[in-house]
This record gives sequence, C-alpha cells and structure tokens, in this order.
Amino acid sequence: MARTIANHLKHWSRRPGVRRGITALTTAHIRLVKATTTWTTINGSAAEAAWAGREPIIVAFWHERLALMPYCWPSTAPFHMLISSHPDGQLIAGAVSAFGISTVAGSTTRGGGMALRGLIKKMSAGESVGLTPDGPKGPRHEVGDGVLALARLTGAAIVPAAVGVTRNVRLKTWDKLIIGLPFGHGTMVWGAPIRIAKDASDAEVAGTRARLKAELDRVCMVADAAA
Repeated sequence: MARTIANHLKHWSRRPGVRRGITALTTAHIRLVKATTTWTTINGSAAEAAWAGREPIIVAFWHERLALMPYCWPSTAPFHMLISSHPDGQLIAGAVSAFGISTVAGSTTRGGGMALRGLIKKMSAGESVGLTPDGPKGPRHEVGDGVLALARLTGAAIVPAAVGVTRNVRLKTWDKLIIGLPFGHGTMVWGAPIRIAKDASDAEVAGTRARLKAELDRVCMVADAAA
C-alpha cells in the first residue's frame, strides 16, 4: 500500500502544473531561509576574483549541500550550476534561477561529454560554474572524474565549498540532503583552491582526487561546527 501511494505521488509530482507549484514553494522557502538567517563567510578571499568577474572558478560541493548552495554566491557575476536533467534536478534548477544562478542540464557521468562541453563554454566566456563531484547519484562523498576533467581542460582552479546552517533537516535520500530552516545562523566556507595540470599523470590525478575529497570533507566540518 505504501509503495502504491508513493508511486501515485511521484506520478502527480511530474505533472507540469504541480511541478510549477513545487518550484514556487521551493523558491519561497529558500528566500525565507536566506532572509531570516544570520550569515558568516569564512575564507571568502578564495572566491573574490570570481565574484569580481576577473577569473572563473569551479565551485565543488558535496551533493548533500545542493539545496544550500543558492546562498553561496553574493555577486552579480554569472554563475552556472550543473544540474541533472532528471525531473527532480530540473525542479532544483527552476528554484535556483530565482537567485540569478543559471544551470547546465546533464551530469558528468551520464552523457558527460555534452555536459562538459556546456561547462567549458561557460568558463571560456569567463563565467564560473559549480558542480557536485559525487553527483548525481553517488557514491556519496566520493570524487568522480567529471570535476577533474573539467579542471584539466580549462586550467581553472577547483574551489571546495560548503554551507552549514544551525537549523536544518536531513532527508532520507542517498546523499542525506540537507534542507535549511528559517531563523538560524549559517556559515559559508571556502576551501583552498586546487589545480591540476592538463598533462597530469595518473598518480597526480589520484593525488588531486584525494586532496579534493579531504578538502571538501574539511570545509563541511568547519561549516557545520561554525554554524
């Protein structure tokens, strides 16, 4: 019975009118949390050149923080997030667009070539992008190939990032998605920029992967502890 109800809910949620309503509610929720939360930024200097439009960066964050990242870009400089073309991903895309964040549809795993080309095109125009190294479906907290390939092809720095909020709920999803709640304190943490050479050896790629994972885990711990 529970599975039948869940299937019916999933079916109704895919209807265009229902999805527009869900997107509007999601946008309103994000606005409320953003407006009623006291925000602090740690190591914002790592992203200042990108905020000023001087140098594009690749913002990397774990998939669990996806719903928190609309709070991270305090700039009018263009910013694009890679979001799954799956209907649920496009719901998020519709919500973040209200905050001046555009999206590139796809993933770096399924149909990755097209997604990478889209991101490279944005960065060639001097615009920053954001993506989840463990998205769109995991494994959780494991760095996939996409973010490393993008850094090698563009020469841009990967800047790990995390948002932590005192008031939140974690969903029972594969990524343990964090949803912020109003009237709390939030902390945006920027990590140390990481670069990788276009001709990097397999050993260097492996080392960069490990360093990125460690830095992503660190900024998450700092963000949660500070918040």
